[in-house]
Amino acid sequence: MPDPTPLVPRPLRPVPAHGPGRKPQISREDLVAAALRLLGPHRSISTLSLREVAREADIAPNSFYRHFRDMDALAIALIELGGRSLRSIIREARLRLRPGRSVIRTSIEAFMEQLDADERLLHILLREGMVGSDAYKAAVERELRTFEEELCIDLVRLSEAGGRPIHAPALVATAMTRLVFAMGGTAIDLPRERRGEVVEQMVEMLRMIMLGAHVLAEHEER
Repeated sequence: MPDPTPLVPRPLRPVPAHGPGRKPQISREDLVAAALRLLGPHRSISTLSLREVAREADIAPNSFYRHFRDMDALAIALIELGGRSLRSIIREARLRLRPGRSVIRTSIEAFMEQLDADERLLHILLREGMVGSDAYKAAVERELRTFEEELCIDLVRLSEAGGRPIHAPALVATAMTRLVFAMGGTAIDLPRERRGEVVEQMVEMLRMIMLGAHVLAEHEER
């Protein structure tokens, strides 16, 4: 039976290369790490084969089934890991927020930094939501909805703390999340020197959404 224990976002240990002998034991984390090593910036999960992942992890193909039902299960685990990891990174960035720094800019910069992270987890979220199978797209959609729910809570909290009402915070959270992921999908193929332009555009667009939400709320109160 596949191990139901959820994957926890943490640095993935590299799997050392082995000789002709197979590894006697392997964990779900090892298989995830093997799959991530095979995923380059322009390669979708759907192109990976079970035998390819097993070979990278240095196990017999049948050993794969001790941890995952099939490749779709591994792919969905990668998508879920990417979502949890990115949410954790953005939360930590907000906690380190310095006086005078914009919450929007801090969050966007933390998001964009993950385009070059070794694990390439953000690449998985951005690409599979556009080109993956229906099951992968559904998994990405679940992660986006979780982002939206957490962002909505933050928007309400910040609105109350600042004493400025916000119109339809759940809809605002959806608009902001979808904008960031759509533009992130564009930025993923840009050279690093051009990503700064995208960051500035994203920050300005998000500010416009926030301003509009505040203005609408103020009109409603009159």
